[in-house]
Amino acid sequence: MPLPDMRMLSAEQRVLRQLVEALLFEGALPIQKQSLSDGRTRFQWRMGQHDYQVIAREGAFGRVRLDIGSLTCSVASSSQCKTADVFAPCLAQVVADLPTTEQVKAAMMDEFRQTITLCKWNQSHLTLPLSRRRASYTQLEALLDEGHPYHPSFKARTGFSLEDHHAYGPEGAQSFSLQWLAIKQRHLQMNLPATHDVFWQTELGRHHWRSLTQKLKEKGGDWQRYALMPVHPWQWQQLQQDDTFSPFLKKSTTEGGGDEVIDLGLAGDNYVASQSVRTLINQSYATKAHIKLPLSMVNTSAKRVLEPHSICSAPAISQWLMQVITSDVELHGLTILPEYAGLHFQPRHHPLGQAPADGCLAAIFRTSVESQLQTGEQAIPFNALMMIERDDLPFMAGWIERYGLAAWLTRLLEVAVVPVWHLLVKHGIAIEAHGQNMILIHRDGWPERIMVRDFHESVEYCASFLACEEFLPDFAALNDVYQQAPLDLYYQMSSVELLRELVVDTLFVYNLAEVSHLFHVCYGFDEETFWALVRQCLDAYAERHPGLSKRLHALNCHAPQVLTESLMTRKLTSSADECHHWVPNALASNK
Repeated sequence: MPLPDMRMLSAEQRVLRQLVEALLFEGALPIQKQSLSDGRTRFQWRMGQHDYQVIAREGAFGRVRLDIGSLTCSVASSSQCKTADVFAPCLAQVVADLPTTEQVKAAMMDEFRQTITLCKWNQSHLTLPLSRRRASYTQLEALLDEGHPYHPSFKARTGFSLEDHHAYGPEGAQSFSLQWLAIKQRHLQMNLPATHDVFWQTELGRHHWRSLTQKLKEKGGDWQRYALMPVHPWQWQQLQQDDTFSPFLKKSTTEGGGDEVIDLGLAGDNYVASQSVRTLINQSYATKAHIKLPLSMVNTSAKRVLEPHSICSAPAISQWLMQVITSDVELHGLTILPEYAGLHFQPRHHPLGQAPADGCLAAIFRTSVESQLQTGEQAIPFNALMMIERDDLPFMAGWIERYGLAAWLTRLLEVAVVPVWHLLVKHGIAIEAHGQNMILIHRDGWPERIMVRDFHESVEYCASFLACEEFLPDFAALNDVYQQAPLDLYYQMSSVELLRELVVDTLFVYNLAEVSHLFHVCYGFDEETFWALVRQCLDAYAERHPGLSKRLHALNCHAPQVLTESLMTRKLTSSADECHHWVPNALASNK
């Protein structure tokens, strides 16, 4: 089902549109702009051997919303081109002209083809309801099939066949059991909330625990030497072909012999994939843990394995955040979904980050959404608010009709923005609050509170801006890799500006900007008015907290321009580091 302005686009047209939008938004090449009488802008640029132009609307933070039908190009010439020379470029033509290497172009084109192929499969094979509004949270994780609204590789899933897509993609909503391995304990790092056996009996239940224990015994193993590891079935196929991992599938000649890794087969509860593909939701028991498992594939802009350093740090980070939230009554509307257990394959004598199958064999256990709901509450992924149903009305249309647009939107901003902002301003902690990491909790459509998740790789703090060090984890004790680590590499940042950038990027530029765009398209609600309400929300917060004025000044959220992450530029340049560009700030005080 569609995002705003994309209802009539083919999969290839959507990929092309998002590619060009990203190039223009990030200023990846020199651009000439001409303002038109209808408020839109004509963009003109030269790329490769062609001159391009397109008409687009510039929204919040300079986000580009183009009319793909107006995209044209012509062979670059020193003389004026004739009308006959102008044509509408296809995706392959635009990719061929990109300012990058042939290797990068080929990789990007592979991702785009896969995205298009999987979108077409969805269109041909999925029976979608007229409306998803009555779906449960778990059902929505499957039914929200639109993918990333900004990145053109929004459904790349490199390595997935069509059969894999059907079996393990969220859209197919197919349930499956996990693969289970028994691995010699010396090869694992674990941070569990209880002893190994007690933890797994609790997670699996007595029946499944006994079954796996019996299988291990039949293969000559026991839990004194081995520890349990869940694996995504698709990932198990990849690991068996991994040259760095295959030696561990052979019998050991040391420390008592026996296999280093014992395959215990498929077992346990049934799971379904969430929108992120690698986080799995327990279908058998909705209140049991969501399990995040690495997948050796690229989706959007990243390989979907797990950062080795973060896996066993996850429980300590969650504990830190829970203590901060519990200590502050103003954060009663913010609930985190704790990552309470982590384990990963880390053979001895291999430095972290250089181990066999590095980051490819691991698991993080996270408290489920359903287990945190109170009577009468319902949960939706926050990015549902960016979507339009097959009846051509926004997902939240009924709620807006019931409560009124202004009242409902004001309440949404209070619920979604203020807690994340307070955590940053008062406590000096920045979280990655993008559309898939936030869950809106409502009662009959009225926003009540927000849940946030996925902290093990993205939470940030700056020592000089951290309000209280009492709850801060001793990162150096958690892992040697944090000792003497440079700032900006892991969780500790070098400046307050970087904290602001994370929150503004994820909560505003690439999250609420999609909601404001939908309001503009579907309700004629001007984006300037939308962001004026956001500024009023932040100004009201400042007025309620005069004691935080110096901290607010340090964050400088009302600056005319802000830096934002350049997702496409990083892909074009194959940069290991983040890339950034300046954008007009929709929160600027002179708006």
